[in-house]
Amino acid sequence: MFRLWGKIWKDSRMVCDTVYEEESEDTRTHKIFRGLEQICADFDLGKPIWLDMTVAEFQRHSKARFYQDSFIEEIEFDYLEIQILQEG
Repeated sequence: MFRLWGKIWKDSRMVCDTVYEEESEDTRTHKIFRGLEQICADFDLGKPIWLDMTVAEFQRHSKARFYQDSFIEEIEFDYLEIQILQEG
């Protein structure tokens, strides 16, 4: 089971969250991209751009934050954070 947690933060508070779950045998990268796409759909957001610093953070900590500079449209929160809860 693969689980990816998506959270929206504003003013140092988590304002909403969702968990994406998948049981396929696909690659970790594909699961992450599908999970991020579903999380953004759940929050009615456009898909963010993976900047180099975001990729590096995710590789180190299995967690990444997407700030305004990762989104094309204006966002009404501080950042979107994704974190792997479970891999397997």
